Amino acid sequence: MTERQNRKAHPVRPARKVGMAAKRATSDRAATDGAAGNSAETRRGDGLVGAGRVGTGRTGTDKAEARSEDVRQSRADQTTARFGRMAKEPVGRPGAGASAGAGANAGTKTGTIAIADLRARFRAAMGQKRGWMRHWQECYEFALPQRNGASEQPGASGGVSGGEKKFDRVFDATAPDAVEQLAASLMAEITPPMGGWFTFEPGGNVADADRDILTARLARAASILQGHFDRSNFAVEMHQAFLDLVTAGTACLRLEADDFLSPSAFRFGAVPLRDVAFEERFDGRMDAVFRKLSLTRDEIARQWPDARLPNGDRGADRDAGQSPKRYAVVEAVLPDPGISGGYQLCVFFEDDGRVSGGLAGEDGVIHRDRFDVSPYIAFRWMKAPGEVYGRSPVMKALPDIKTANKVVELVLKNASIAVTGIWQADDDGVLNPAAIRLVPGSIIPKAVGSAGLTPLDAPGRFDVSDLVLSDLRDRIRRCLLADRLGQSDQPGMTATEVLERASENARLLGATYGRLQAELLYPLIRRAIHILVRRGELPDMPLDGDVVQLRHSAPLAQLPKRVQAGQAMDWLSRIATLGPEALGEVDMPHMVRWLADQFGVPDHLLRPMMPVLPVEASLEAGVLEDAV
Repeated sequence: MTERQNRKAHPVRPARKVGMAAKRATSDRAATDGAAGNSAETRRGDGLVGAGRVGTGRTGTDKAEARSEDVRQSRADQTTARFGRMAKEPVGRPGAGASAGAGANAGTKTGTIAIADLRARFRAAMGQKRGWMRHWQECYEFALPQRNGASEQPGASGGVSGGEKKFDRVFDATAPDAVEQLAASLMAEITPPMGGWFTFEPGGNVADADRDILTARLARAASILQGHFDRSNFAVEMHQAFLDLVTAGTACLRLEADDFLSPSAFRFGAVPLRDVAFEERFDGRMDAVFRKLSLTRDEIARQWPDARLPNGDRGADRDAGQSPKRYAVVEAVLPDPGISGGYQLCVFFEDDGRVSGGLAGEDGVIHRDRFDVSPYIAFRWMKAPGEVYGRSPVMKALPDIKTANKVVELVLKNASIAVTGIWQADDDGVLNPAAIRLVPGSIIPKAVGSAGLTPLDAPGRFDVSDLVLSDLRDRIRRCLLADRLGQSDQPGMTATEVLERASENARLLGATYGRLQAELLYPLIRRAIHILVRRGELPDMPLDGDVVQLRHSAPLAQLPKRVQAGQAMDWLSRIATLGPEALGEVDMPHMVRWLADQFGVPDHLLRPMMPVLPVEASLEAGVLEDAV
């Protein structure tokens, strides 16, 4: 059933009543907020109302009316509200989701980007990335050779299918081990696989009377969203992206909608840096993406069913070895310059269609569409002024990594000399070096008066090389935070030492975590919500801070709270030494609840607080008890 047929079968109740209720509620604040504030409140209230959503700024009477409206909502209205906005976008392939945006926003387009401009921008982006390729290759070669995201992919052009050795030039494994530890620590501290690293809270523009209802519904929305993350391949691909981030300083994650038969609505993919090139906006956002793909004709037809592929002779799409011919295809996702916002999608041949076998039009364009929210999420470790791509801790430690690698190589060569030895002999006409075999029981002839075969002392000193190597390894671990983000609950550490170490970790990763919040976490949640909204599983939630506010509750975000809790506990222990009178000045029930909030303890584990009676009511109750 199409969406139009669904609407005819189950007409959606218009949200005008709820909007008017929100408008009537906000009229109480008209004297202070003004007409502009009331209209903004009404729009936000209408935007959040849908599948059982509430508005903002309502009084107790209006809240009761809204509850009665929810009770009277029929099953058909609930079904329509949930599935009436079912995703139009195709799922399960690159470029999925663009057609839905094109159909919904076709009337708001202001014009597509010309293919000549796209090709010029693509060449400029690739030229800008070319200066980073050698630097990335060195970082991957010495720190993460098994995932070299900067080298050409073997097998992409029909060659070797991979599996070759990649540790031939690596003699010291300190850097690869530290890179994997840092990536695993980032995964556990920012996006832990066990979940619970984000929550939704009512924004500052929500009335107090509506916060309880909205909090419960936002908690359910967060649970639905977390369930899709848990059932997807998020943990696998996010770890690969963190490896790229630590090694090269820039990483790219693609989030696309999966089909309805999959257990999760999300499908993630960590895009290697060799396949993508970025443009940076004037405001610092790196959301203009060019991705190179090597695809056959059948793969192009499967990924973009409406691609411009004429029905020609398919025999011409074969190489000399009768394998399917691959074409260099560019997928460009660029911000829409029009007032409608969103992103334009254009898929075209890199070779301008001259050698594409007539698969596309004269301009080489295969497919055009648009996205409401970009599926590509690019994020950086740190950024130097005037540069688009980020810089990584491996780049800072690269001189020490290369030096330690060379020292270990020389030490191994010296060790082989020490084991096998270097021998010398006089040329006495009797000793033949070519016939000598250093095996047990061998007899080596020599002339009378000749010294024969004697060993040559090795000039190397292992103790000096060990000192140099130990210092280099310590610096590598310090640059890659391997000695700071390790296990913090070692035997013998007190609670104060654990908190101090957690505070140090928060200080070291504070700037990086702030950048990851802006470039990774917020775009990731926004894209995920957009996919579930189109599938009809979530209501439209504006993450603007006024109605809905996104809170990061990862372990790294909780470190400041735990430090504050530790300081409060230390203060409480000092107060207890002053006697019962000093301890009696502390409001223990509120103290316990504040500590529970700082440590993330669920509310259902605490007893409900009894309402505090005013002083007059307490005196009257005491008088009545005395009278009785």
